[in-house]
Amino acid sequence: MLNKIRNILKEKSLDIMLVNSTNEFLVEYNTLGENARYGLTGFSGSTGDAVVTKDKVYLFVDGRYHIQADNEVDHDIITVVKLQNGDTFISKIAELFPVNSRLGIVPEKNSQARIEDFANHFEVVYCDDFFESTCSNISEQIEEIDVNLCGKTSEEKLEILRENFADNDAVLVTNAEEVSYLFNLRDFSVPYSAKIMRRAIITKNSANLYSKNNFEEYKKELSDIRGRIIADKKTINGRDFEIIKDKVDYFQSNIIAEMKSRKTDAEIEHYKTCFERTDRAVRAIRDYIENNENISEYDIDVQLEKEFKKYGAKSLSFNSIIAKDKNSALAHYSKSSKDEILTDGSLVLIDCGAYYEGGLATDITRVFVKGQPLPLHKKVYTTVLKAFLNAFNTKINESSNGFEIDAGVRKFFENNPIDGFIFNHGLGHGIGISVHEYPPNLSCNELAKVTLQENMCFTIEPGLYNKDYFGVRLENSCYLKNGKINSFVKMNYEKKLIDFNLLSEQEKIWLNEFEVI
Repeated sequence: MLNKIRNILKEKSLDIMLVNSTNEFLVEYNTLGENARYGLTGFSGSTGDAVVTKDKVYLFVDGRYHIQADNEVDHDIITVVKLQNGDTFISKIAELFPVNSRLGIVPEKNSQARIEDFANHFEVVYCDDFFESTCSNISEQIEEIDVNLCGKTSEEKLEILRENFADNDAVLVTNAEEVSYLFNLRDFSVPYSAKIMRRAIITKNSANLYSKNNFEEYKKELSDIRGRIIADKKTINGRDFEIIKDKVDYFQSNIIAEMKSRKTDAEIEHYKTCFERTDRAVRAIRDYIENNENISEYDIDVQLEKEFKKYGAKSLSFNSIIAKDKNSALAHYSKSSKDEILTDGSLVLIDCGAYYEGGLATDITRVFVKGQPLPLHKKVYTTVLKAFLNAFNTKINESSNGFEIDAGVRKFFENNPIDGFIFNHGLGHGIGISVHEYPPNLSCNELAKVTLQENMCFTIEPGLYNKDYFGVRLENSCYLKNGKINSFVKMNYEKKLIDFNLLSEQEKIWLNEFEVI
């Protein structure tokens, strides 16, 4: 592939070629067979893009993937650029290359907003897709979600949307999560996803879905619209934008994303049952670790999926992270090796989740130890637990946002340092149809300054990591109700990993709200 890209650089007189991880629907968890960046670099993380020049390849990754990228790429070919908290890919690439460099991109794999950001620094040149997918065809299994689980019919959601545009206007929705939400449809056939890969055109009198196979029909309907076509430049790809650019108007704020982020009471109640089953699966894995010898990361992974299916999961919401000892320092480690055998004193981090009949993703992280922990295990575990308890009990008001909660945890870790251990990712993310949903967000990025609202669902997941030892992350999925953060997750914390002498009296009271075994 590298030779093919460099031929394109030469043919089009480009200085740089962007190689994306995503597909035309701009999904985060793209299959590796559709992931051009993986094909180029061998890096298997869910996010992170690469750029190619005539003599170098750069891979850009955030803090979750610094160690993993170093472990997976060929450093003779790939230069890993490690984004720090608050860095953006575009700002970093702009530091590396001169203004007005000619940047080649595949417009299907970049949002219009991103393309416009690139155009502020570079001369953007559209290129045909150079990557041949290695995915086999998967038969779709699209299902309609029972209104008792989601709380609103598709027509009710569409009517709310229609109130915001004129009779001759249309809304173009190309974000797979938003289409799935509006039409109460899910597809569980693709691993680690429940989204339907469709575009939607919504007018006052119609709402039509389009797959890849009827793209020409989709373009014709767009051309027949006489009024405005309202879209979100953050979610529409550059090729779709080219079709509507003479008629396009933008959401001032994305009504669909806002509706989707505030779960109905029915969704909250259904989510509770989903997490009750998720808790059972994780608790069963805790027992499996305690009661079995000579088990590997891989063995735990296999058993965990069995437990999820036993409790009614339709699929996993992402590739489970089963990370022993040093591997737990990789925030998104995903190998689950047969060679990594648990022995007495082994620490194992498990980050997992599943989809159930309502098509919403669960997400939880717990850390266990085989046998007895080391004093350092207890110190790090307890410090992360304290960070969670303080974040979870943040007093919420009408202006509270995830940026502030994240900042509080960073301040806590600064005041309670453990030599060599760092917190190098955001504190949390929204959850819903995808395991990572926005809004809301809890991080030190600008996007986290969105106000938290009633019935928003999100994770709180502080962590500390040292690549030479281990990592600890404790993650509860939560929701905001009556101005208070509540936890869907009821799964216990590990008593043998807690140093109760490090807990304040208030933290002990808070901890009593959760089961400790």
